[in-house]
Amino acid sequence: MAAARGCPPAGSGDRALAELLLEFSRAQYRAKDGGGGAAAKVERIERRCLELFGRDYRYSVIPNAHGEICAHYPRHIVLLERDACAGRDPFESTVQVGKLQDLINRSKMARCRGRFVCPVILYKGKHICRSATLAGWGELYGRTGYNYIFSGGSDDAWADAEDISEEDSALRNADSQLFDKVRGHDIKLLRYLSVRYICDLMVENKKVKFGLNVTSSEKVDKAQRYADFTLLSIPYPGCEFFKEYKDRDYTAEGLIFNWKQDYVDAPLSIPVSLTQSLNIDWSEYQSWDLVQQTQNYLKLLISIINSDDDSGLLVHCISGWDRTPLFISLLRLSLWADGLIHASLEPSEILYLTVAYDWFLFGHMLADRLSKGEEIFFFCFNFLKHITSEEFSAVKSQRRKSLPPGFTLEEICMLKQRDRGSTTSLSSDFSLGMESSPGAAGSFTYEAVELMPAGAQAQAAWRKSCASSPQAVLWSGAQQSEDRLPSTGMVEVKSSSSSSSTHSDNFLRIGSSPLEVPRSRLVSASDRESRLEEVRSAFLASYSRTIGLKAVPPSPSGAIGGLLEQFVRGVGLRGSSTL
Repeated sequence: MAAARGCPPAGSGDRALAELLLEFSRAQYRAKDGGGGAAAKVERIERRCLELFGRDYRYSVIPNAHGEICAHYPRHIVLLERDACAGRDPFESTVQVGKLQDLINRSKMARCRGRFVCPVILYKGKHICRSATLAGWGELYGRTGYNYIFSGGSDDAWADAEDISEEDSALRNADSQLFDKVRGHDIKLLRYLSVRYICDLMVENKKVKFGLNVTSSEKVDKAQRYADFTLLSIPYPGCEFFKEYKDRDYTAEGLIFNWKQDYVDAPLSIPVSLTQSLNIDWSEYQSWDLVQQTQNYLKLLISIINSDDDSGLLVHCISGWDRTPLFISLLRLSLWADGLIHASLEPSEILYLTVAYDWFLFGHMLADRLSKGEEIFFFCFNFLKHITSEEFSAVKSQRRKSLPPGFTLEEICMLKQRDRGSTTSLSSDFSLGMESSPGAAGSFTYEAVELMPAGAQAQAAWRKSCASSPQAVLWSGAQQSEDRLPSTGMVEVKSSSSSSSTHSDNFLRIGSSPLEVPRSRLVSASDRESRLEEVRSAFLASYSRTIGLKAVPPSPSGAIGGLLEQFVRGVGLRGSSTL
């Protein structure tokens, strides 16, 4: 495979995104089709993704050129190994790409449509992964033989039988052995990626089609093969629900899912240890509207990946190409807005990367969803306006835990640059390392905080000095690396070491020069908001010019819909024809 290092961008900014959206809206990406008639355009998209990953990470590529691993996964599956700038991020993956591909090949049958557990984000050395749910008896036998499908059996159906003949018992044992083998490989893959937390977005325990349980899930595996993992059932409406979002003029506020439908049988279930510090009443989840539900689930995911342990996270729904990319994309954008991942990418670049890689190349069926009005893809990026505050920041708790004892965040914000590098009488009590933010005037960034004992007298003296001299500053030149910033551990609720050194011709290993990467930084709350708003505005503008929003009947007052009105005002468009 030819290296993608140094490949030219597919296009600059808006034009590149517009080309991507147009290609995305025409047909579902299929690796096994080689990109179809638009192969050249798809190749440009793929090269652009590799270039954007290479800006900040050393990575390897697992080839999937003809969909031999998975038909609806990227032809170039990226394994992020470590930050490309050695001095910026001390964390790196311990996964070796050769062993990973072997485990993938063995485990891919375990999950629906062969959509195996795939790492897509590297954060603090942890792999955030995506996949489909577990394949049920029907699908598994559909790949290994037709005898079971036509027999009318179903997933774990025999577990409820009272009288089993010798012939049926032998068949049951054979089936159990098959699942032990296939799901055993899936578990080995999860463990190799250090995944501990599995977040299941399905509203069903099992997906039923034509009377067969065609998919299952970890939470209802009767052999309890996944008992060693922390399983979270966080049911979230499927793509069909987003037709109601579109029909309500793209308004998610007040839109509540009907949890009393017959097929909805998966209650919310989260370990108490992961919920206690989030200040969320999870027993009320069925009364949340779409905005509150999405916000609370995102807070939960961020708290999990921001915990003190080294465990990774898996997020999945049924097929893994609607709800799964929604939360993967929101996680990627939220962590980027905090300056924690993809630190060198501009708003237009991170937007391109997440649309192309997390949605398009992982097989989201945008054309089909648009034809049905199921606009979950649009919802994802318009939803960014609801997660701009610091409460969604992965560094929020780090900042608070890093403050000198007895001082508030507001008091620390008073520190300015006067006397940088000097010391005061308080320097023996604690030292504070800060770095100015290149953002708006008055904003700042915590680069590190190094704490020593601070007594009441020292605090009082500091506050007195601030009162007489508002420009007073306490500065320490020594700075701490980001990994020494304290992390926060988070929240069970039940309601209703080294990177891979293996080199092989089968794998592409890429890493950009550290000279090309600016120093990572933690951003202020205002900076986070502006960055996410830039991404949202860029998406809305490009989406309007390419795909467009589906008009809804005007209200009796004749006023344009809430979202459309905001959009027109925000990007300066005139007239409904542009929408």
